[in-house]
Amino acid sequence: MDIQSSLSAPRCAVVDLGSNSVRLVVYEGHTRNPLAIFNEKAVLRLGRGLQATGRLNEDGVDQALTVLHRYQVVAQAMRAEQLDILATAAVRDAQNGPEFVALLRSRLPGSSIRVLSGAEEAEYSALGLLCGIPEADGILAGIGGGSLELVRIANGRSESVETLLLGVIRLAERSGYDPERARAVAAADFDQVRWLSEGEGRDLYLVGGAWRALARLHMLQVGYPLHMVHQYTIGRDEARELATMIATATRRALERLPGVPRRRIDDLPYAAVVLRRALRATGARRVVFSATGLREGWFMQRMPADIRTEDPLLAAARYYACRLGRDPALPPALIAWTEMLFPQETPETRRLREAACWMSDLGSRDHPEFRAEQAFLRVLRQPGLGFDHHARAFLALAIALRYDAEADTEFLRPARLLLDWASAHRAVVLGTALRLAYTLSAGTPDLLAGTALSIEGSRLVLWLDQQRGVFAGDTVLRRLDRLAQEIGLEAVIDTVRVPVG
Repeated sequence: MDIQSSLSAPRCAVVDLGSNSVRLVVYEGHTRNPLAIFNEKAVLRLGRGLQATGRLNEDGVDQALTVLHRYQVVAQAMRAEQLDILATAAVRDAQNGPEFVALLRSRLPGSSIRVLSGAEEAEYSALGLLCGIPEADGILAGIGGGSLELVRIANGRSESVETLLLGVIRLAERSGYDPERARAVAAADFDQVRWLSEGEGRDLYLVGGAWRALARLHMLQVGYPLHMVHQYTIGRDEARELATMIATATRRALERLPGVPRRRIDDLPYAAVVLRRALRATGARRVVFSATGLREGWFMQRMPADIRTEDPLLAAARYYACRLGRDPALPPALIAWTEMLFPQETPETRRLREAACWMSDLGSRDHPEFRAEQAFLRVLRQPGLGFDHHARAFLALAIALRYDAEADTEFLRPARLLLDWASAHRAVVLGTALRLAYTLSAGTPDLLAGTALSIEGSRLVLWLDQQRGVFAGDTVLRRLDRLAQEIGLEAVIDTVRVPVG
């Protein structure tokens, strides 16, 4: 992407004005995977005291005026075409909510200010979840400071929606800051939602900052090799044990736990109480943490239908091919060239192979001494929302080997820990094949067209058309041998013909 096209890419901005915090996110481009180029948060606790007074916290109101003015200036300075302020539970429930909104409109002319109903907040959260996990099937639980949104997700859409007053601030105040009483309050509210039992045997998707704090805590406890919350998945029993530990811990014990943000210490016991009740009410088999929610749902609603229906994994992979690769015409040729190596592919393993082919040249401009490791880390940690942890590990391992990383090198360890043997072996075979393809083709589809692979009995045959500028030098022979060894065949080169079709 050149400088001019980068400067002309459309931008939009959204403010999530919640009961606990306010956050501005600026997005760039029209894309299946929202690309956030700015993200800033302030803790206002607008909803503190709302249960007792029925009004927004006055200190929070004063801070909100200052912070939101800054956010408007930032959005304008970053050339955002649109700034939407989405107010949620605290503003919609407070007696002085309309007065506060009127004040904002007078102070922030030109900005759109919307007070979302509970159903609208839930729908945006569902859209955001499906943005990151389009195959989601189960119950979404989106927690904030003032409310808990519950959504039944199936077939790529929301089917049932409910809002409960079980946000971490609201639940603490309703229970008199007593986690034991909070259990009874949460149980009574959950009992009102009869359709939650439809989540039995499915997944429970957790959206919200308090949930993410629980996920990070669990990752540290178990030594998880990838510190990335989005699509972090744990079993029902693990989730229940985590929630029980947090719900029953003293404040001093919570303060001693590694990785617990100090600003979340007061909230975590109430988030844990809600999680335990959600697990019981839904009968979910697993818990899946999501980093996408209301803001991403707002973004996706703005996108045209053809973008919304793209596969997020392949959309992200093609983005890398166009942005970092040398020739976007090469990946489709690589997909066809490597197909014969994987005769037993499932739709999912083919999808991963295609993504690896699209991303296979993303290190072309990196320093050659560090290309393999840099490419590995870029893929493993990249922000694309459509990548679950298995996909990240598979693609990172395959791309590192495409850049000739040693299979047992230490920096590959996180991917190895996240993959089973069969998946890791597929990644090794694919990465080794891609390394051979780039050696033959110099990264161009024209030269690759003068080569082909075939399996004939116990032999892996590399066909070369030497009239098209390809030949079997020492490097080609070595890399062909390595590929053949990985799949248990004998390497053979034939320069007579290149099979057609």
